[in-house]
Amino acid sequence: MGLMDLANPTRFMAVSQRILPWMWGLAVAFLAAGLYMSFFLAPQDYQQGNTVRIMFIHVPAAWLAMMGYSIIALSSIGTLVWRHPLADVSARAAAPIGAAFTFIALVTGSLWGKPMWGAWWVWDARLTSVLVLFLMYLGLIALWRAFDDPARGARIVAVLALVGAINLPIIKFSVEWWNTLHQPASVFRMGGPTIHPALLWPLMVMAFGATLLFLAIHLAAMRNEVLRRRVRAMQITAARGVATAGAEDGEPELA
Repeated sequence: MGLMDLANPTRFMAVSQRILPWMWGLAVAFLAAGLYMSFFLAPQDYQQGNTVRIMFIHVPAAWLAMMGYSIIALSSIGTLVWRHPLADVSARAAAPIGAAFTFIALVTGSLWGKPMWGAWWVWDARLTSVLVLFLMYLGLIALWRAFDDPARGARIVAVLALVGAINLPIIKFSVEWWNTLHQPASVFRMGGPTIHPALLWPLMVMAFGATLLFLAIHLAAMRNEVLRRRVRAMQITAARGVATAGAEDGEPELA
């Protein structure tokens, strides 16, 4: 079964219903293992002490904040270019989840920054660009809700989402383009990770578990959005039926 086969909402609902329980189970298992490794097996950092454990929450949240917007951008291309039936559903479902992970990244980053930098917040290039990402999420959510009919606002939101995607490489390369307090990439980099394996493995397990959690929530949110749109379509059909029946009975037809 290819991706285009899942363009059928009915088929998507059937497939997602089968795989969601497995995704929830795997997400819980990996997160439980990751939390145990992070807080009981991983050693303290020789400079940061136990404060380094914030990393196991902060870093996966930051990665998923960017992944969430990447999903919105790819879905927006599907809306504008291929008019994929589920593209706008995917983008709309991903926005609140991405906003939540971005908020977690900002809060944990602030908690981590206070003992390390001596301040809860600095206008660091990466912090500022992630804050802009959070505001972009909120803006897209507000714009979607401004339209009663999701189909009417889909293309407008898709265009704005793609324009906003320029912020993703700014977040990624801000530590290389500008002089910032954030350290350069230490996991995905040329030459391999610079983090000690005792800290790297718990981080990767946490990241994988958080990614599974994101995807499970995203699938569940897409299912809810499909059902919501079906209910709306049924309500519109029923309202038109009542209006038509009233017109046939001699009453003025509703606009």
